[in-house]
Amino acid sequence: MCLTARRITLRRVLKGATAVLAVLALAAVSPGVAHAGSAAESPPTGPPPAPASAASSERSDSSGGTGLPDGWRLTGKGDGKELVWASPDPVPMGDARVEFYSGDRLLGRPVAARDGRSFRLPLRGARIGPARQLKVLAAGRRLDGAASGAESRGPRPGPAVRPEASLPANPVDPGVPGRYRTVTGSYTLKSVRLPGFPEPVEMKAKVVGPADAPGKRPLALFLHGRHYTCFGPDGEEAMNWPCASGLKPVPSHQGYQRAQKLLASQGYVTVSIAANGINGQDHLAEDGGAQARSSLVRLHLARWADWAGKRSAAPDAVRAVAPADLSRVLLVGHSRGGEGVDRAALDSLYRPPAAQDGQRGPGRWKIRGNVLIGPTLFSQNPAPDVPSATILPGCDGDVSDLQGELYVDGTRGVSRGTALHSAVYMVGANHNFFNSEWTPGQSKAPSVDDFPSDTPDPVCSKGTRTRLSAPRQQTAGATYIAAAARLFVAGDDRVRPLLDGSGRRAPSADPARVLTHAVGAHRTQALMPGASTKVEGGRICAQVAPDDAKACLPPATSGASPHFASWEFAPEPGRDAVAMRWTRAGAPVRVSPARPVSLAGAKNLALRVIVPPNTTGTRFDVSLVDASGHRAELGRVGVDGLPGSDRTASYWGREVRVPLSSTVREKLDLKQVKTVELTPRTRSGKAWLMDAWGWRPGTPTVKAAELPRVDVGRLKVKEGDSGVRTYRVPVTVSGKGSGKVRLFVPDVETGAVAHRTLTVRPGDRVDVPVEVRGDTRYNYDIEHDTLVKAVRGAVVGSYRGGVMALNDDPAPKVTLEPVADRVTEGQALTWRMTLSEPVDVDMMATLSFQPVDGGGPELTTLDVDPEWLRNELGTEPRPERALSKLGQEMGLFVSVPAGERTAEVSIPTLKDELSEPEESLKAQLFVYDTEWQPQPGPVAMGTVRDAP
Repeated sequence: MCLTARRITLRRVLKGATAVLAVLALAAVSPGVAHAGSAAESPPTGPPPAPASAASSERSDSSGGTGLPDGWRLTGKGDGKELVWASPDPVPMGDARVEFYSGDRLLGRPVAARDGRSFRLPLRGARIGPARQLKVLAAGRRLDGAASGAESRGPRPGPAVRPEASLPANPVDPGVPGRYRTVTGSYTLKSVRLPGFPEPVEMKAKVVGPADAPGKRPLALFLHGRHYTCFGPDGEEAMNWPCASGLKPVPSHQGYQRAQKLLASQGYVTVSIAANGINGQDHLAEDGGAQARSSLVRLHLARWADWAGKRSAAPDAVRAVAPADLSRVLLVGHSRGGEGVDRAALDSLYRPPAAQDGQRGPGRWKIRGNVLIGPTLFSQNPAPDVPSATILPGCDGDVSDLQGELYVDGTRGVSRGTALHSAVYMVGANHNFFNSEWTPGQSKAPSVDDFPSDTPDPVCSKGTRTRLSAPRQQTAGATYIAAAARLFVAGDDRVRPLLDGSGRRAPSADPARVLTHAVGAHRTQALMPGASTKVEGGRICAQVAPDDAKACLPPATSGASPHFASWEFAPEPGRDAVAMRWTRAGAPVRVSPARPVSLAGAKNLALRVIVPPNTTGTRFDVSLVDASGHRAELGRVGVDGLPGSDRTASYWGREVRVPLSSTVREKLDLKQVKTVELTPRTRSGKAWLMDAWGWRPGTPTVKAAELPRVDVGRLKVKEGDSGVRTYRVPVTVSGKGSGKVRLFVPDVETGAVAHRTLTVRPGDRVDVPVEVRGDTRYNYDIEHDTLVKAVRGAVVGSYRGGVMALNDDPAPKVTLEPVADRVTEGQALTWRMTLSEPVDVDMMATLSFQPVDGGGPELTTLDVDPEWLRNELGTEPRPERALSKLGQEMGLFVSVPAGERTAEVSIPTLKDELSEPEESLKAQLFVYDTEWQPQPGPVAMGTVRDAP
């Protein structure tokens, strides 16, 4: 491959007769100084980087290192420098975002080419750090081939721990079908336009409900996650919207009928809505489409509210089922659909800014609870006052860090704490199989088992005793969805022990092993580790930290923790736990909050404790000490680890409880508890204490607090030609009351992150100044980001925004000059791409083959070097075809590096013994602008003569 010509392979689907490539939008979704679209959410296409084998000529890094790992390269200069990674195999499309890291520092989220192999991240002057620390992650899972040691893709040595004994059965089993006859139908309404999306989004749904249930019935709405949008008869998969001719939409919304039918038999009206129109465009949204999904959910709810008042106007499928009661709504979201329904619940309580929302008018419904299945939570700002149950699939190969745990942990201390937030850890479940349309053997479109099968895994490979089959997983999922419906909507407290860490099982879900813990409801805070917490015998550790000495789990740990799923920055203040390590029994760990707490009225002390996966028999004695120094032993608890491997997130908190007996009450002043004491009774071990609570049974009625809502907008300004201008990030504070949020502002040049905690009230001006420097050099748009997290007494909607400085300098003129356009076979046709002036970014283009005007002999696949053909165009010489007949998938990539003016592109021809007439070639250059849109450029002609 000719590196000096900067040619790289191109395999693309083309749009239109004149366009070489479809649009590759640069969605601003990355933190800090590196801003690019989410890689796994590749829209249309852009030029890929050089293959890994060709990367060696550019092995250098901004820290002065001497080389980059295989597959990595740097291109461009100055502010136009880019970090590029080429995967040897396509990275499957999923709900997780692909991210570039330097060690544990997030560099950003790269733009992906449509083939899923090519990833490009503009650095905007940021330093990448030591080359050896570069890595590619998706939800904590390592994608690049540099993994080694604990991060390798090989199996964990030794067998997984044997499953524990079954939990006691709960007296009430929500997985048992009800008595009502069910009917199924569908409706399609006029498509809607959502802010920021150029194409309308479909309003389509599958309805399953009871035909003979009396009165108005509660409504359960399902929203699927991010999956391929379109498929063809020969197994083609596409991620765009609308679907191209010959392709059909993937019916992802039809994949929850098992759960829908179970709920319908129990008297619920259910509707599962389609969201392909969002999936095909969510690369355009900074939040990955969460706000758009919220708008779509609430638009459907608004229609159901209309139909509740006028049944005659409803579609046939809606009239065929019992009337819906919009005051009793359950939302069920899978993957990004989980984040979408959580935002819909938040938006129903605290109205979003009109400019961001596709819903008009106040909500005429009440959301009683959410069920979130393997969800994403990019914002890490869950709705605190809406009860939730989050299913964490233990073998999730997509959202593999199980970041959905933050729907539990992220609500602590934010609001009143009366809403129950449950984590439901389902051992052996993967990400896809909860949806039958994402399940091989059940789906109409192509589908896969998302858990990687490249090497055996002792927990998650098919055939292991812990891995669930698709039907068993779907049955277990339906059972726990029904449990949440029965608790949150019907108010049946008898099913609470299935969700709140009480250690009960639903027999209908057998043989699935399902474990739970929870926060909220009738819990009162006893201990939340933080900077002011005093620890003896252990240490406060940071859940998200790059420093081994401070991190709860050092980076070299085999496996991961859902509790410690990273956000945008590391270290991140405000997320701590207590790390314990002992080498002998009997050495107590004493943990004291900043001031005494009250456990008056509590029945038990509940603790969430993590122990390493596959360990058994860890035991602690639990004691309390009050402010007067009186001490009382509460009892002994046992904690076993989950089945786990280096590819699972199994460091998960087990909920254990000890009674606050009458003897304890006599010894202690429970209104003034000063210290929680844990004394290991095993010879050695490790554990992490997440938190402790005073617990009593029951599920309180939830009333949402009146809180201020914070939304960060994006201001777009022209950079100007000179000087420095100061702008302010648009931050909106609405709602009522006052609260605290934490503001994060990464420096666009250094990558350092400043953060501060501030009090916000409706109407407040949150001052975040941004300086924009003008110049006259053609460059990328540059984003200055601001991010927000709720701390206490506030909620956050749009968590990311800032100021975008738009490049306002014209692109250079591009010419294509012949270097050797009339050659004898065996020589190379060569052209030189020339810019009228140097610029600060790589100027990239594609040379696309066109039919020769007037016909005549054309250059064919047998006339060029076969190795070049394979490397550059990914095809074989035979069958013989004119290069212009290779289809609209082939073309040559050429790039002028930043600061330079020229680059050459060549086609090496092949000498043969045949007597042939002159053969011609026609090609057109398509040049990419800063938004990676291909713009038509000059045309090149070439002629190859027969050798004498």
